[in-house]
Amino acid sequence: MGKLKKITEKLFKPKTEKKSGEGLYATLEELVEQRRYISYLKQYRTGVSVTKRAGDVKSAFKGRGMELEEIRSYTYGDDVRDIDWRVTARKQTPFTRLYAEEKDREIYVLLDLSAHMVFGTKKELKSVSAAKIASLLAWLSLENRDRFGCLVYNGEITLAFKPQNSRQSLMAVFKKIAAETKNVLRKSFFGSLAKPLQFLQKTVKSQAVVFVVSDFNEFAEDTQQALAALAKKASVYAVNVFDVLEEKAPKAGEYMAAEGTERLVFDTQPKAFRREYRAYFENKRNEVRTFCRRFAARYMEVRTDIELHRQLKI
Repeated sequence: MGKLKKITEKLFKPKTEKKSGEGLYATLEELVEQRRYISYLKQYRTGVSVTKRAGDVKSAFKGRGMELEEIRSYTYGDDVRDIDWRVTARKQTPFTRLYAEEKDREIYVLLDLSAHMVFGTKKELKSVSAAKIASLLAWLSLENRDRFGCLVYNGEITLAFKPQNSRQSLMAVFKKIAAETKNVLRKSFFGSLAKPLQFLQKTVKSQAVVFVVSDFNEFAEDTQQALAALAKKASVYAVNVFDVLEEKAPKAGEYMAAEGTERLVFDTQPKAFRREYRAYFENKRNEVRTFCRRFAARYMEVRTDIELHRQLKI
């Protein structure tokens, strides 16, 4: 009877729930779990991805190598730039050239966990969304046999992880990211992205791809200069993470905002206020978007309360 009881308990033992930071911080389990969404991202790796928010964003994970692999009949979806016109003229039907895809590139993520990222009104903090985005990019790099490197910036210091291609190295990065998203809840710092960007500009290779995951709340001249210099050397993707409250004003009513000992009461009822509120945050995002277009960097927007993998078209 005792043996039967043990077998029954083993078979019908309730499953333990995965650990969750409840949107306040990212746990190791949540970062590892992001691997399940890789299949969603891979469907967008077709050279050019079109998104409602970001416009046309060239894929970071589809290499366009120099080595010719084969020539075959043209099929729907092939890049017209790859059509072999000599073979097409001779065969009287379209043929396209296929090139060996670039592998073993360096993929970097600069993860901003400074004080202004510790904010959120729905689902999770921006710092948590940013951490999950970093883990998604890490898993996709591993899947694509690229080497993944990461810089974790907390507003005061930068923790750097050299590019590697192994699950073990990813786990080390994830553990540190999870710890830092929890640490910034206790003590956070306001800082400039200029320093970690300058570090990347000096260390990355010319064929590297760099994702800067931030809300770009601090986008001063030194940050812009560093980002522009980096964009000349590597392929840069600016991933702008924002909260729904940074897109539209809260429901009509009176609210109190506090910072330290300062208090401010404001009314969101007037249409003029709501219009100016929306325009303020929209202009901030437009500033980053315009900058990226000017310096040939890619730009994406990610809102924290919408499924991340459905917004990242890479």
